[in-house]
Amino acid sequence: MALRPGQFPAQRKAAFPPSVDANTRLLILGSLPGDASIKQGEYYAHRGNAFWDLLGEVLGEPLRAQPYAMRLKRLRTLGVGLWDVIESAERPGSLDSSIRGAELRDLGLFVERLPALRAVAFNGKTAALHGRRQLGERPGLTLIDLPSSSGAYASLSREAKRQAWIALRDVLMG
Repeated sequence: MALRPGQFPAQRKAAFPPSVDANTRLLILGSLPGDASIKQGEYYAHRGNAFWDLLGEVLGEPLRAQPYAMRLKRLRTLGVGLWDVIESAERPGSLDSSIRGAELRDLGLFVERLPALRAVAFNGKTAALHGRRQLGERPGLTLIDLPSSSGAYASLSREAKRQAWIALRDVLMG
């Protein structure tokens, strides 16, 4: 028998520190790392999550094939940063729909500390909902909603996700 949310106390889960530097031009924000990511201590660690493949296609590089530390280093070299909109939350499992008691990050203050930042992309609806509320309209900052790279978001085909993510090329090349 499957456990229902609320049947047992949910564990409070915390997000990772940001992977950014002063040259970050594009910040990609997720919601909160899933269980596989937390266990491995890596952003987007679950094999069913297409994040590294999608971003690799944007950048024209096989990111997933690289060791994790090299992926992050390469992203920073290209002006791409990673972080999450939620600092911590209770969540049984990895689905965003199960998030309760979310403690949000101060994104407004954070983006002000990134002098080269031109765009923020939200990986999925939860990230966009919380991120847009905090960032609002900011002159010189483009906000981009992306379909979730999660394998749990199966109502959109991989090709449709790829087409949406390819739009990030304009931010990075422009």
